[in-house]
Amino acid sequence: IFLRRAVELLQEKGGHTVNLDVTLICEVPKIGPHREAMEKRIADIAGIEPRRVSVKATTTERLGFTGRGEGIAAQAIATVRLPRES
Repeated sequence: IFLRRAVELLQEKGGHTVNLDVTLICEVPKIGPHREAMEKRIADIAGIEPRRVSVKATTTERLGFTGRGEGIAAQAIATVRLPRES
């Protein structure tokens, strides 16, 4: 829902997404078996090619709420292009 709204706001300004980089922070589940499907779905929502999306995962070595398996955290960086203002 958040990604879809962010894309809408970007498009309202005449912009578009160039690349997306997502890092998931969790002990479980293992992301590897789901990575390609996640990249494809994120690309579909963002309106870009799957090759422009990167999903990877890391752990906190069992520290904090993610390390205890109580949740998953995510960090994302997007490269976007906006039209030049005249």
